[in-house]
Amino acid sequence: MRLAHRFAMENDLIRADCIESTEFPELAGKYRVYAVPKTVINEAAAFEGALPEGYFLDGILSALGPGSGAEAVS
Repeated sequence: MRLAHRFAMENDLIRADCIESTEFPELAGKYRVYAVPKTVINEAAAFEGALPEGYFLDGILSALGPGSGAEAVS
């Protein structure tokens, strides 16, 4: 969660929202939250657990997919 917010502070194209899963059980069910933190990217990809920054960035870039311009960033 903290890392996602740091990414969002550095780039205006990134938005990060933190949701307390016990307070919003309908969202926890929708995104199948079984462990926290869970990161969901554009509802297309997700990963669970705290990751080192490099792995987190790799997860974001892979979720964007080919043709998104992410190839030039990595």
